Amino acid sequence: MSISQFTEKDYEMIRERYAELLDAAEKRCANEEELSVVRKAFDFANEAHKNVRRRSGDPYIIHPIAVANIVVNDIGLGYKSIVAALLHDVVEDTNYTIEDIGNLFGAKVASLVDGLTKIKNVLDNEDRSKNHLKEESSIQAENFKRILLTMNDDVRVVLIKLADRLHNCRTIEFMPEYKRDKILSETMFIFIPLAHRLGLYEMKSEMENIWLKYKEPDAYKEICGLVDRSLSGQKHHIDEFIEPINESLKKAGFDFIIRKRLKSPYSIWHKMQTKNVTFDQVYDLYALRIIFTPSPDGTESERDMCYHIFSIITGLYRYKPDRVRDWVKNPKSNGYEALHCTLMSNSGIWIEVQIRSKRMDDIAEKGIAAHWSYKKEGYISENDSEMDKWLAKVKEILVSPDVNALELLDIIHNDLVASEITVFTPKGDQKSVHKGSTVLDFAYQIHTEIGNKAIAAKVNMKLVPLSHVLKSGDLVEIITAENEHPKKEWLQFLQTRHARSIVLDFFKGRKKEIAEMGEKMLGEHLVSQGYKLSHDTLGVLKEKYNIPGGSLDELYFKIGIGTIKVSDVTDFLIESRVDKSHSWSFPWFRKKETQKKDKNEYVIASCCKPIPGDPVIGIKNPDGTVTVHKKTCPVADSIASMHGDWVVVPKWGSNVEEKQEFPVRLSIKGIDRVGLVNELSRYISLVMGVNMRKVYLSAGEGLFDGYIDLYVHDKSVLDRMVKKLSSIEGIQSVTRTDII
Repeated sequence: MSISQFTEKDYEMIRERYAELLDAAEKRCANEEELSVVRKAFDFANEAHKNVRRRSGDPYIIHPIAVANIVVNDIGLGYKSIVAALLHDVVEDTNYTIEDIGNLFGAKVASLVDGLTKIKNVLDNEDRSKNHLKEESSIQAENFKRILLTMNDDVRVVLIKLADRLHNCRTIEFMPEYKRDKILSETMFIFIPLAHRLGLYEMKSEMENIWLKYKEPDAYKEICGLVDRSLSGQKHHIDEFIEPINESLKKAGFDFIIRKRLKSPYSIWHKMQTKNVTFDQVYDLYALRIIFTPSPDGTESERDMCYHIFSIITGLYRYKPDRVRDWVKNPKSNGYEALHCTLMSNSGIWIEVQIRSKRMDDIAEKGIAAHWSYKKEGYISENDSEMDKWLAKVKEILVSPDVNALELLDIIHNDLVASEITVFTPKGDQKSVHKGSTVLDFAYQIHTEIGNKAIAAKVNMKLVPLSHVLKSGDLVEIITAENEHPKKEWLQFLQTRHARSIVLDFFKGRKKEIAEMGEKMLGEHLVSQGYKLSHDTLGVLKEKYNIPGGSLDELYFKIGIGTIKVSDVTDFLIESRVDKSHSWSFPWFRKKETQKKDKNEYVIASCCKPIPGDPVIGIKNPDGTVTVHKKTCPVADSIASMHGDWVVVPKWGSNVEEKQEFPVRLSIKGIDRVGLVNELSRYISLVMGVNMRKVYLSAGEGLFDGYIDLYVHDKSVLDRMVKKLSSIEGIQSVTRTDII
């Protein structure tokens, strides 16, 4: 931030943005009294931030106005939230206090601003005067726990913070790179999953696109160009596809609108990465939303109307049965309801169609706020309680004294990104469970005693063990025995925190005995592998496994109970040694700010294996080395979200040694033909002069797929190779994938 006198141009910008906000707030406020509080809040914040500018050079008040606009337009919150958004930086950045806010705007607004101020203090906490790298817990993670505790008071604090984060992402180009990487990592690890879990899909999508734009700028630019070209070539085909649907639904008497939607650049990139496909193989690039308004005196329910529309459009076009998603009958746990199907147009392109009522669309766009709004108006949905159940579960985790901050961050993150499946009880009751859950997880979800006494189960009438992993649609019956009790080995396959915590609690009465056994197991294993049970070794292990308070008894207990496997311990100790053959100083990396010699020692991350030319992020280690990850690496996002002050900005040097080569894998798919493998290997080794280390290709029924592991000098060599190999006859896709 900087301070300088505002110009008339600045004041004109403020007037324009405020007028837009006031127009939106007027539609949301219940009466003139509420609107007058919004005006009062603007006047107060405008004066408090007078002559203060953001990094972009804009007047600072533009940011609170923008956050308030997102709060009202994108989330649909009421006047108190609009007021809190306008005031959210006043206490942090001026001499005003929370007490001042309470006296002027009331206790609830003051509480919201207080929560937002605490979050800002937490996320901006980068006290570099302390050596956080040697602390055993993350200050950032501890503070994040306090952030989420605000959900106990009012979830609107988190919603307003999401609006604040979205606007900060929109203006992130003005941040220095290390700060940008920290913010984007936090956004991907915490705020994007939160937006998704709270049903704010548009906000989630926009933040994902911004993340990709700065993490993988070349990929983002390329995908945007491909989308533009594809759209220009297909626009008239989409219009032709819509016309018969439009006519048929009008004829059937529906009150509806049809919106066009393109798959987002991030969604396309993510699908290309996870499915190992090319842009041309992303067949659900286009989507339509059919949004209907039920007639007040109509005889059909919303659900029946969705199925009616489905029957009409599938009578016009062929559909893909395995791409039908019925979230009308089985809504998502964040309240999302819609019926999805994928249709083949007459021009030969697949188009996804989403069928929603106006109410369903409001919830899909504005998430939890719309969900609560409809509940308040007396609308009862089959899924009404699911969002409230999730919030209650999060609060239960937050206040648990047995969960340290780093564990909490992982628990919340894993819960936010977990997919769900639907299973059924013998009575036909529908239950949502996390994808990957076992029979025993499900037993504990029903009731603690059913889990404790479980011995087996019947899934679809067949006997299965407690470790059996459930699939969507399974009919599950738990078999119990009165004298049964939890077993230690259950912890080896239980997937949900709820079930694991119950089993761990059961064994805490034997904690001393189990810890002694764990100490013995660890000592014997370390000796057998050539290590000593030394203070240094134990210190490394306590830090690795985030042991609360650094308690040795807790470390030994986790080993004795089996939540930490001794085989993993030695694997970690081996990995934690710095391998000098993979380390270097200048000229491989350089500091951007000075372009002078960088004395840091760098280590290539084994999880993502970046090569020269990849966009990279550095994570400083306790021993002073810097581990270099791809910017898109989820491991790096996780670390940076917990330890933002560990982030550094390495830059590939221009004078990289020609002899240095890096391993990469190219996954290849295509149509099999005689001589193809020879042609591939000839081009790679003779034309490109690249050394192949492994080739695996499997052919059958006229098709082939496989991979080639290579050593390359940098990304430019790899890009040229991918382009050339893709042009060989029969090759359908060539993509860079992880070496397992």
